[in-house]
Parts: sequence; structure tokens; C-alpha cells
Amino acid sequence: MAAGRRTDELNGLHGPDGLDGPKEAKEAKEASSPSVLKALDALSGERVDHRFKSLPPDADGLTVGALAAERRSLFTGGFTTPVLALSAESVEHNLALLETYSERHGLAFAPHGKTSMSPRLFARQLEHGAWGITAAVPHQARVYRAFGVQRIFLANEVVDAAALRWLAAELDSDPGFRFVCYVDSVRGVELMDEALRAAGAGRPVEVVVELGAGEGARTGARTEAECAAVADAVAAVPTLRLTGVAGYEGEVPGADGESVRAWLRRLVALAAEFDAAGRFDGTDEIVLSAGGSAWFDAVADVFADVPALSRPVLKLLRSGAYVSHDDVHYRHLTPFNRVPEEGSLQPAFRLWAQVVSRPSPEQAFVNAGKRDAAYDLDMPVAQVVRDGRTGEIRPATGITVARLSDQHGWLTTTSDAALEVGDWVGMGLSHPCTSFDKWQLIPLVEADGTVTDLIRTFF
Repeated sequence: MAAGRRTDELNGLHGPDGLDGPKEAKEAKEASSPSVLKALDALSGERVDHRFKSLPPDADGLTVGALAAERRSLFTGGFTTPVLALSAESVEHNLALLETYSERHGLAFAPHGKTSMSPRLFARQLEHGAWGITAAVPHQARVYRAFGVQRIFLANEVVDAAALRWLAAELDSDPGFRFVCYVDSVRGVELMDEALRAAGAGRPVEVVVELGAGEGARTGARTEAECAAVADAVAAVPTLRLTGVAGYEGEVPGADGESVRAWLRRLVALAAEFDAAGRFDGTDEIVLSAGGSAWFDAVADVFADVPALSRPVLKLLRSGAYVSHDDVHYRHLTPFNRVPEEGSLQPAFRLWAQVVSRPSPEQAFVNAGKRDAAYDLDMPVAQVVRDGRTGEIRPATGITVARLSDQHGWLTTTSDAALEVGDWVGMGLSHPCTSFDKWQLIPLVEADGTVTDLIRTFF
């Protein structure tokens, strides 16, 4: 799908394209049509009121769809500060880029939905060829299912009996729903089996053995022998079916290109070893999954050399931060810095706040703080100033965000900073995950400031 698709198409759903063949295209279209459309229509019908910060007070009572249809200006249309804006053009560019990248490297793509928790963005990702959506915890999977997502990869071991009862019911009620999750321990397999048996599960849950990224890393069985023991435990119960192997290369201790590729080769070798031992005899394809937002180039390199196995291999990438990218953390980490010929992502977030105090020539305060801006990795970056008198936008020369209080941003200013009370300061953010989760409705804004949609999140 071309990056130049009209921005207003972000308001709707269209048939998926860019898939590997007619079978995959048909399945993806079926996975993202009537139920997704109906759920998104319901979102458009939600009423705007005081629950949603920064929306125009005079829009109270309008539906989200009606407000979006008015195409108001972010700056003069009644939106109050602080307000987080998402660039329509940058989101579209990023969606198209990862679609193209995945196709070029023969990868399926299940972007991590925890980044945005936005059903409308999930729909756009599915349109752009995504195989499904990745989750981290059962609550996220419930949100996905409420909006019709038909393929979910849950990158964690699920041992919560209540969640497993829900999962069993979902699988039994919808033959088209596919769910895959990690297992990394014999005890985890026991707990899953116990809960699924108690729930009377009619369909086995597909699982992939998680290979840990090394000593001191996060989850996952640490050795191949431990992985084999987990696989043996899965084979011994009727409620689970071993589908593949997976892990997260971003947790490799002291990660660099060499160490990450070495771990990925271990993952591929584990899949081949399991296949040779007949461990995948109960499945039609072997799932091989890795890929965060910092090393997907290494994943593409190593997965390109997967040996021929006994059945097709679904090489599943799971990067999630790309959809909005950012101005600091992922801007430095993105693999596109190492492979610039493949393209580049565009930061899509800008937080607008208003100068509410200018107590000295060296200091100013804006009305956005920890409740509005991500701050867990880096401070926001002052990028532009919108003049409160003229509306002119200029670079934020001589302005630095020094710290955040709950509702204030502390700015330090030099003699070059032309800034007064009433001016708007546009700031770039670091870490998409903790940017999205502070806002329930985020204006999707074109380059001229026109709000074309409102992106609902569910954290």
C-alpha cells in the first residue's frame, strides 16, 4: 500500500493488501471485516464529554465521529491545552514502511498492540498486511477480541485460571479465532492444563516454547534442555499444542549486533531440533517469532537463513513502537539507522502545552507535566513555538524541558528564546508506550493542524 494514501482513509477500513498470496489475503480480509467494522462504528458513536481531556468544551454531547467530521483546527477549534496530537501523515508513512519492510524480508507481522491499545490503529495495521496483533497480558487480548481481532499472539505465559477460562470460551465459540502464547516452564504447562481441563476446553491452545535471552534476562527457559523439558510437558497434555518457538532478542544481556544474531541463531536451531524430533507433528505450520523495535534488522537477517523444515514456517515479527515512533529513545535505537537504504520512520507525536508563567528570563512554565507526557526514559524535547499573538510557528530556539511536575513543565530558556505567556510550545516525546497510555482520545492531525479523527485507547 502506498505511503501516499489519503489521510482521510484513516477514518475507515479497507481490504488488506500486500500479503503473500490469495489464501492469506482472503483470511486477513475475513479477520478484519464485519466485527471490526461494527466495533469501530461503535467507537465513532461514543459521546464526547468531560471524561476526555483537551477536547473542545463546546463539543460536549457530540459523537466522536461527528466531532471528527467537523475537521476543526487543533489550534483555533476549541481544543484546550495541554493536548497530545498524532500526525496523520507520519502514522500513514510508518504503517506503510513496516508493511513494505516485512514483505521485502519474507516476514509475517504481528505488531505489539500494547504500544497504542488503539483498536482503530489495530485496524489500520491489519489493513497494512499484519497477520494479527501481539498482546502481553490477557486484558489486552480481551480488548482485541472486543474489536474483532482474529489472530492474537500473546508474548507471555498465561497461568491465570480466570483468563484461561475466558480463552477457552473464546476459542470454542469462534472456530476462526487463532491464539498463540508462550510457555517457558513445566509448572506453567501444568497450570494451563489444569485450568483448561476445568473449563472443559474443546480446542487445544497453541503454544510456543520461549527461549530466554540469557542469564539475567527476562522470561524464557534458559537452556535448550529446559526448552525440551517444557516441550515434553506440552506433549503430555491434550489441552495444549506445540506450534513453535519464540523469544525476545531485546533482552540479550549487553545486546549488540553480534550477540543478538547469535541468540537468534540459537532460536532457529531450536526450531530445527524440535522439528527433527517430531515435536511439531500436530501442527500445519511452525511458528518462529522474535522482534522488538530495536533489532528487527537482525531478525530479518537471521530468519532469512532458516533451513528447510518439515512444514511451512511462519516467521513472525512483533515490533510495535513503529506506529508512532518517537523523538528520542526509538529515534536512536531504530534499526533504520543501521540500514538507511530501507527507509526511515517518522516521529508522529507532538504534545502542545501553553506557557502559563514566565517568572524570569531564564525560566518558563507550561501546563503539561507527568500526567500528560512520557517521562520514564527521557524528557520531552521542545521543538516549535506557536506565537500566542499571531499564530506563527517558529523553532523552539533556546528552550529546554528541564523537568516535569505533575501538571507543569519546567522550561529553561536562553537569551535566544522569544517566549511569553500564552504561547504554545510543541514538544516531541520519548517512548510511545507511555505516551499513548496517558490519553483516552488523541486527535489525529494533518500537517496544517486539521483534526481528521480521534484515536481511542484502552489501557
